[in-house]
Amino acid sequence: MSVLRFLCVLVAAAALVSAAAAAAAAAAVAGTAPYRIHTLFSVECQNYFDWQTVGLMHSFRKAGQPGPITRLLSCTEQERKNYKGMDLAPTFEVPSMSLHPKTGDWYPAINKPAGVVHWLKHSKEAEDVDWVVILDADMIVRGPILPWELGAEKGRPVAAYYGYLIGCDNILAKLHTKHPELCDKVGGLLAFHIDDLRVFAPMWLSKTEEVRADKAHWSTNITGDIFGTGWISEMYGYSFGAAEVGLRHKINDNLMIYPGYVPREGVEPILMHYGLTFNVGNWSFNKLEHHEDSIVYDCGRLFPEPPYPREVKEMESEPNKRRALFLSLECINTINEGLLLNHEKHSCPKPKWSKYLSFLKSKTFAELTQPKQLTPKSLEMMEDVHEQKQDVGEPEKPHPKIHTIFSTECTPYFDWQTLGLVHSFNQSGQPGGITRLLSCTDEDLKQYKGRDLAPTHYVPSMSRHPLTGDWYPAINKPAAVLHWINHVKTDAEYIVILDADMIMRGPITPWEFKAAKGRPVSTPYDYLIGCDNELAKIHTSHPQLCDKVGGVIIMHISDLRKFALRWLHKTEEVRADMAHWPKKFTGDIYEGGWISEMYGYSFAAAELNLRHVVSNEILIYPGYVPAPGVNYKVFHYGLEFRVGNWSFDKAKWRRMDVVDKCWDRFPDPPDPSTLDRSNEDSLQRDLLSIECAKSLNEALRGYYRKKCPDQNSLPPPKRETRHPPSLTTPTQKAPDLPALRTPDHETAGEITTARKIGKLDKTEVTRQDSEVKNETEELSPPAETNQAFTSMRVWIMGFWAFSIVGFVVVIYVMVSNRRGQRKRGKVYKPKRRSSYMGSWERSAETS
Repeated sequence: MSVLRFLCVLVAAAALVSAAAAAAAAAAVAGTAPYRIHTLFSVECQNYFDWQTVGLMHSFRKAGQPGPITRLLSCTEQERKNYKGMDLAPTFEVPSMSLHPKTGDWYPAINKPAGVVHWLKHSKEAEDVDWVVILDADMIVRGPILPWELGAEKGRPVAAYYGYLIGCDNILAKLHTKHPELCDKVGGLLAFHIDDLRVFAPMWLSKTEEVRADKAHWSTNITGDIFGTGWISEMYGYSFGAAEVGLRHKINDNLMIYPGYVPREGVEPILMHYGLTFNVGNWSFNKLEHHEDSIVYDCGRLFPEPPYPREVKEMESEPNKRRALFLSLECINTINEGLLLNHEKHSCPKPKWSKYLSFLKSKTFAELTQPKQLTPKSLEMMEDVHEQKQDVGEPEKPHPKIHTIFSTECTPYFDWQTLGLVHSFNQSGQPGGITRLLSCTDEDLKQYKGRDLAPTHYVPSMSRHPLTGDWYPAINKPAAVLHWINHVKTDAEYIVILDADMIMRGPITPWEFKAAKGRPVSTPYDYLIGCDNELAKIHTSHPQLCDKVGGVIIMHISDLRKFALRWLHKTEEVRADMAHWPKKFTGDIYEGGWISEMYGYSFAAAELNLRHVVSNEILIYPGYVPAPGVNYKVFHYGLEFRVGNWSFDKAKWRRMDVVDKCWDRFPDPPDPSTLDRSNEDSLQRDLLSIECAKSLNEALRGYYRKKCPDQNSLPPPKRETRHPPSLTTPTQKAPDLPALRTPDHETAGEITTARKIGKLDKTEVTRQDSEVKNETEELSPPAETNQAFTSMRVWIMGFWAFSIVGFVVVIYVMVSNRRGQRKRGKVYKPKRRSSYMGSWERSAETS
């Protein structure tokens, strides 16, 4: 009997062990975590955040993320009364701090740290958790985010890299934390141990308030915020708060990606952050265009469908770039799938069949959006990569730091170009920061209004040469680079040099184009015929090394330090050699020495034996036919370009202050759907031209949203309407912009570089013949201001009128006197003329 009882107990124990093992296996399959994990994200009571919530929640479920998720919902009492979206996500309501209760400052971004602090204090769920993942609403989860698998530890949270937070390296960090050396440039994805978060969160809120109040240090050159409005105070509050409590992050630049960016080889991102505009061919998506969009509550309505995967395969042949396009498709399709399911949940009528709806419900789409697993490269921390390379003794890191610079002057003409370049830079995925080298006279700088357009390094103007008095603004480019290299401390290994009249379409990296120390990369400028004739023999001791290059330059920092001064000197030298300005030496049809700076570059590089890697795949001029299969990185709109009857010539906008005039835009290019598709070359050429023009208008529209009041409604009291485009913040949808009228004519000074180098058709040359005899505006001293010119014109017209009237009066008096003399001669003529003329004269006088 006892034996039987023992056997029963043994069988029961075995059954319990088997059941436990089965449960553990099921938990593993189901994605149950060994630790308690909770995900948070912060929003406000607005349509803008509702559709983002739908997208994030849907992706959260698809990805199999373990643990609960909570939406921290910040609403005012009035907003809460009218709010319809309480069922969109598990929600914890927190008091709104958009309008600060003490200062009255309108700053909705502060709701993020304030919401986390409130949740920690008042939520029962916060008492039953080990790890917390903090996301933004404008994100799509692609796979489980498990802090312990990412490498997070107590005291060492994991975060994504935010390289643009330059305030960690300058006076901002010294002012706002006792430990500036601990300031990490991080954000986006945050994975915290709950104990660390409890200590840190109040400091995050406090430092956000502190940085927000420090208006004296909101400027772009201190914060990196191109709008200089203090909008990223919350991000700095995070970094400074972490430094203050001694938290050092494990920084990962692989886990999160912006749609449109090209992922590194071997990396599988598990999070997408769609804070920037992204494109697939001619299709694009910008979250800012949907601020007031009630799409969550409009049955059957989705965001515009993107291209299909099959079309993308034909669009891009390079595997990694094609993968980037697929990520963009996955992002918008996941949001649309979430909207579709949300409409079904709320008993919307079944939508009509369409090819796109069929695709979203297809097995193909389900397979494309299965949960993604981390790869070994995805888990590499930035510090680990550095240590690895040091261990194996390799001289350079796989992805060296990059910085981009471009040169401009204090004029409205360069201001709108600056907006276009900086806007495209922010969307391109270009690593590192960007700096505008702004050349101004002291007098110009006093009146200049565009200081907030870009991170800026100010440079003394050399437009008027201080020694020779020569007027040559193009010399500011090498002079500015030299000034920057001598006055700015940079940790970048490679410098990318661009022109202001460029639009970036993708990252320009030294590793893609094989730049190396002693081997800069550039683009072909075949018209520099001086490299092949006596011009090179005169100005360099190595004429055989002269490369015909320019436009885009990628150069190692050590090469640039040696090269910059030589570039300036060679530019001065070629500029002074007026005997060799003629076209037969330089290729400049106007023979004005304008391209001296370009030759200065090529001759200086030859002097230092810098041989270029010349790439035809970086730059294209809009209006040129693209090579098949090439994904160009940069538009250079230095030439006039056309699509049908529409055209754009940057020179025609030289005198227009486009930036300072709210809600204007350049004339819209044709709709791509109207293009003739019978000729593939012409079609691709026109599509690129349209893309360039749209990018400029998009840059203006983004800037106006931050600087200009909405035309349809008045802003609420104490509320700023300026909101950076890449941040999750509510603004009103911008109204349609009135197009700027193209000026009726252009002056001699508005001749583009293309005309100077002979890339002009006969019609254009004929049109400019009468202007050739006058020097271009660039080669002439600055003209008077419009007001001075108007006053002078009025004065001259008045002088002419006075002269004409005076002339008529004088003629009238003379004619009247003449008639009077004739009349008097007939009446008083003497009968006998005296032989003594003096008597006649006296008698005439007395008469």
